[in-house]
Amino acid sequence: MARLVHLSDLHFGAHDERLVEAVAEHIDDLQPDLVVISGDFTQRARTEQFKEACQFLEELRERGHEVLGVPGNHDVPLYDVLRRFLSPLARYRRFIDETLCPFIELPGVAVLGINTARSLTFKDGRVSEEQVEFIRETFARTDPNIVRVLVTHHPLFALPVGEQIERAIGRQELALDAIENAGVDILLAGHAHHASTHLASDLVTRAGGALVIQAGTATSTRVREQEQSFNTIDIVDGVATVTVHAWRDDDFEPTDSQRYEWQEGGWRILKAEEPAH
Repeated sequence: MARLVHLSDLHFGAHDERLVEAVAEHIDDLQPDLVVISGDFTQRARTEQFKEACQFLEELRERGHEVLGVPGNHDVPLYDVLRRFLSPLARYRRFIDETLCPFIELPGVAVLGINTARSLTFKDGRVSEEQVEFIRETFARTDPNIVRVLVTHHPLFALPVGEQIERAIGRQELALDAIENAGVDILLAGHAHHASTHLASDLVTRAGGALVIQAGTATSTRVREQEQSFNTIDIVDGVATVTVHAWRDDDFEPTDSQRYEWQEGGWRILKAEEPAH
């Protein structure tokens, strides 16, 4: 069994300290094998904001938690034009992680992060041909029987967010080829401040059998039609259980849980009373 805690859009600099403390306490209680953070550690990529994010990560690691993160578009300076184009992720590398494409193998699960933030786009993300090849090569070295998880900040698919549609990542065709050829089973992302889970084939016909899991904002004061939340993903014997933990008044509470079973090249939803095969 592997348990992932999936956080996103922390936005230090526009955060609520009560939520930060509550997230850390719940991570202690949940005892995950890995904490995944899918981007936007800061609000405006300022040094003091990165220092706050760094302190949060250090405290998690001091408590014995392993962390894997990727940058978001808010981790690229917006108003400092020279830094935005000459060294857009220098502060991220200094305070969060030197690598922009982290990889961790757990028993039964391999997790790869890819940077989708770009200097030339203020909000949207992209993938490159080099990254697509890196995804293929990295997962090709793993056991074909394990669950392969790809982490990005920007969603690879256009997704409903309330009455709006969050745009898909740039060069989506490249991304879809990558996840299909690399045998990616689960996609974790954020950006929309809206928690949801979808079957990839329901979003794009040729997308294959992956499970698309979006995390809401865990600690930001900027919400979009949903309260703050984070996810847990429990993976055991071909079944993935996705649980949303949403902020309710003064604490996070599990508000929604759904099981998915891997069968014949894709995930299918398990009903509450249905046993896994």
